[in-house]
Amino acid sequence: MVFLRVTLILYRLVRAAHGKGANIILIQELFEGYYFCQAQREDFFRRAKPHKNHPSILRMQKLAKELGVVIPVSFFEEANNAHYNSVAIIDADGADLGLYRKSHMPDGPGYQEKFYFNPGDTGFKVFETKFAKIGVAICWDQWFPEAARAMVLQGAEILFYPTAIGSEPQDEGLDSCDHWKRVMQGHAGANLVPLIASNRIGKEIIKTEHGNSEISFYGNSFIAGPAGEIVAAANEKDEVILVAQFDLDKIKSKRYSWGVFRDRRPDLYKVILTLDGNNLSV
Repeated sequence: MVFLRVTLILYRLVRAAHGKGANIILIQELFEGYYFCQAQREDFFRRAKPHKNHPSILRMQKLAKELGVVIPVSFFEEANNAHYNSVAIIDADGADLGLYRKSHMPDGPGYQEKFYFNPGDTGFKVFETKFAKIGVAICWDQWFPEAARAMVLQGAEILFYPTAIGSEPQDEGLDSCDHWKRVMQGHAGANLVPLIASNRIGKEIIKTEHGNSEISFYGNSFIAGPAGEIVAAANEKDEVILVAQFDLDKIKSKRYSWGVFRDRRPDLYKVILTLDGNNLSV
């Protein structure tokens, strides 16, 4: 019943976004139900399903084709004995353009994703949809500037981040919301591309063997422009549909003329390939 209710809500929201003129519609990370990663429970592995013939993907393919929109679909993927936090990119004709598997896995109170997911093996990818070349990464990926740069280097014109982030169960005084937004605004500004982040709202409580775990997701979904400016934003509690329009050709010209990609020095960036900062080329 929870899955059916969530599906119906998502259908309504996708249709409403289309009605407002949206061509690419981003919904939240692991939208099919509660954010189950708060707890380590074996029974939650039953939520995983293979990419092929995944029921949520099939439904979204049908909806995308009906409306003529692009929909990145977040899901819990089972691949033989491996499991991934994945996104399937559905084009406006309903075609499944392929997968991105989340690369960075958080592991802390309330966000115990390493228990459920293998590290993604797809690498950062760009998908050529009807409306734009897009890069899609997932939640914790959004804290890493290398991920955003890798996608834009491959031609991404817009970056998308489905998200599930909120309070920290171990520290009631920790609020990362503003930090979270500023980091992604930096990705947009540094790469001169629009960026969209779609986060959950509301309080979710998961039963564990040690009691309950609780997270209040802080919403604040937003759309940033290519200078890092916020052009549309939600608050922390209300269900909101955000829409923005961008002239991608104009942005491309600005990106080229700004010189950021002209003046890059990949030969000097080898230290990024290390974990400890020891540049072996020196």
